Amino acid sequence: VQLQASGGGLVQAGGSLRLSCAASGRTFSSRAMGWFRQAPGKKREFVAYIGWSVGSTYYTDSVKGRFTISRDNAKNTVYLQMNTLKPEDTAVYYCAASPPYSSGTIVYPRRYDSWGQGTQLTVSS
Repeated sequence: VQLQASGGGLVQAGGSLRLSCAASGRTFSSRAMGWFRQAPGKKREFVAYIGWSVGSTYYTDSVKGRFTISRDNAKNTVYLQMNTLKPEDTAVYYCAASPPYSSGTIVYPRRYDSWGQGTQLTVSS
């Protein structure tokens, strides 16, 4: 599956933004999806996960209560709604897709086999 992330930009602290990730192909609904981010000089880190079956979600602690991951299988798209943004959220955000019918909550990058190109989010203080 090919992924195309979009929606990044420059926002002030406390603001909101929604990222989108559009997937090609007919297997989207069978793939868990994740969002990761990478700040300059730092390793890529897990942000959010949504399962393929019942749409279970999971977040890293630093974004719980502020970010919401969702998916629209009819549109082959996964979203990341980001509220109450902080300067430390500044990073390149990547969406990722797991192999079809993967089990478990996937937080490790190596378990995803398709990646989008990344979209830059900059939060100013």
